[in-house]
Amino acid sequence: MTASQHGWFERYSPLWVIDVASGDLATSVGPQDLLDFDQIFGRRASLIVEIGSGHGETLAAACVESPDKNFVGFEVFEASIASTLGKIASTGTSNVRLIAADAISGLTHLVPDHSIDEIWVFFPDPWQKKKHHKRRLVSPSFADLVWHKLTPTGVLRLATDWESYAVAMEATFAQDTRFTLASRQRFGTRPLTKFESRGVAAGRTIYDFEYHKVGS
Repeated sequence: MTASQHGWFERYSPLWVIDVASGDLATSVGPQDLLDFDQIFGRRASLIVEIGSGHGETLAAACVESPDKNFVGFEVFEASIASTLGKIASTGTSNVRLIAADAISGLTHLVPDHSIDEIWVFFPDPWQKKKHHKRRLVSPSFADLVWHKLTPTGVLRLATDWESYAVAMEATFAQDTRFTLASRQRFGTRPLTKFESRGVAAGRTIYDFEYHKVGS
């Protein structure tokens, strides 16, 4: 980390990073008590979870845009978490918490079922080589986990700049009748991050998907 990132992490992680027990792997979460987000935030509000929050551009913008909502970001890289903490501090808000862990194990072991109002996955690693496609986050097993964690009226938002991944995302949810595609339009409050900027600069199309949970 840079000197600035070290400073942000030391100053703000006690305030905004949720301490959880690690699993067998460095970024995994072991079985433990489910988190009580109403208690963590000191209020009851809609809960938005971003998977792979990166350097925090989206979370920082969202917490200002929607101060009435609670936001949680899953991110495995400490330097990225530090940068996010710095951005959050600059907004003057406190409705964001971060979890330094893999989102799949985190959602599985930390988050109560039917408790998340929206899950965001913006520009996940595309794992472009065919032999690596099995490593992609968005898959039938991911869809199943998301369905269980979303509230009955929950929303999943996805974005990617890789056509092959967009096709795979759409195919995954087309086969799962527990979700319905509500929109292909860009999520209005999603800021332009460095990951999206790279895609645009490379001439790639940006694909957005908004899926609504069906049933309870």
